[in-house]
Amino acid sequence: MSTERVVIIGGGPGGYEAAHVAAQLGADVTIVDSDGVGGSAVLTDCVPSKTLIATAEVMSELSEASELGVSFLDNEGDAATSIRVDLAKVNARVKQLATDQSSDIERRLTRDGVNIVHGRGRLDGPGRVVATSADGTEQTLDADAILLATGAAPRTLPTAQPDGERILTWEQVYDLTEVPTNLIVVGSGVTGAEFASAYLNLGIPVTLVSSRDRVLPGEDADASAVLEDVLKRRGMNVLSKSRMESVTRTGDTVTVTLTDGRTVEGSHCILALGSIPNTADMGLEEAGVVLNDGGFVYVDRVSRTAARGVYAAGDCTGVLMLASVAAMQGRIAMWHFLGDTVHPLDLKKVSSNVFTAPEIATVGWSQQAVDAGEMQAEVVMLPLSGNPRAKMQGVRDGFVKLLCRPGTGIVVGGVVVGPRASELIHPVSIAVAESLTADQLAQAFTVYPSMSGSIAEAARRLHHV
Repeated sequence: MSTERVVIIGGGPGGYEAAHVAAQLGADVTIVDSDGVGGSAVLTDCVPSKTLIATAEVMSELSEASELGVSFLDNEGDAATSIRVDLAKVNARVKQLATDQSSDIERRLTRDGVNIVHGRGRLDGPGRVVATSADGTEQTLDADAILLATGAAPRTLPTAQPDGERILTWEQVYDLTEVPTNLIVVGSGVTGAEFASAYLNLGIPVTLVSSRDRVLPGEDADASAVLEDVLKRRGMNVLSKSRMESVTRTGDTVTVTLTDGRTVEGSHCILALGSIPNTADMGLEEAGVVLNDGGFVYVDRVSRTAARGVYAAGDCTGVLMLASVAAMQGRIAMWHFLGDTVHPLDLKKVSSNVFTAPEIATVGWSQQAVDAGEMQAEVVMLPLSGNPRAKMQGVRDGFVKLLCRPGTGIVVGGVVVGPRASELIHPVSIAVAESLTADQLAQAFTVYPSMSGSIAEAARRLHHV
């Protein structure tokens, strides 16, 4: 058991998961947190957005219920003509769930003996943290190891400044009480696509401004094509190859001006322009921590920075901006520092999900890498439209794609597009993590009928005699 002193700056997934590990291994652990335990993932990003999306999913299912023989009647017995969302009530629930989750995390940390200091942390050399509280009081904390888990914040531009009312970052949307009459989303990456899809399913007209030639340019091309087709079919106005120049507001009207001179008007605009790390004015470089040009902290695969005894985890590293990766980076840092068994971070085993409708889940090597010659793999793709459970549920869009090595048949990647793809990707993630073959994946029983049956069927199609 260890009696080392560990100070963690930031209470998000990278920070609080690291704290649990360090406390379990006997360290004296302190978290310095300025924004609320749970960080942006719990309070302003992941938990709130997925709660909003959960409501949007219900709206989407209700709007398509007639295909399954379900109809809605008003008080007079006539067919109901519309489904409406109470955005104020939705957002109140979103914020309450986020607050409750933050409180739960703080209670678990306290139970584990973790000391929580509310304040902004900065380094005073490699082995010392100064925490400044809201009233300006300073507390100095000596540490044998420091973990930086300060996260990142929404990126804005001088020509596109949020006002918190009609021009919004993704952290500000939960203060909306009125339903936008016409929403513009700038940015077609994961965040932009998720919010555009969610608000569309809430019955709000949406225009998506994308500087690239397709939605979700960083995801599987087949998956992006399915999503874009669905969004357009449901009425979204997708402006591809359209770069935003500025966003301005006049009264209740927001105008997005594009670089080619075109303008788009709406009642509200969400800026989804990427993230900037929270690493400024923390004394990092003075302590020997190396930052790249974007301000992200350089780390190796066991979360070490260039400064001895200083580790980093999560969005401030820019490695892969997922809460699951942040948490694993934090755990790895503590396992490494405190001498427990540790496996370096392997990004090819990370499963991720885009919470659009349909969802897009991926793990391992990508089709793009195969096409570029970076990895040799056989690829099979099965549409969900042939799956019996999908037919029963009225699901027409989506597919399962598996990638395996020729010769050995080892599964090296996969993509699932469809409802709850975030759950369906798990057996593929296990196959990738444990180097299972397509035959081994195929021979495991699946329930009939089930969506997961398509994963086994795709694996069977990769069998070679």
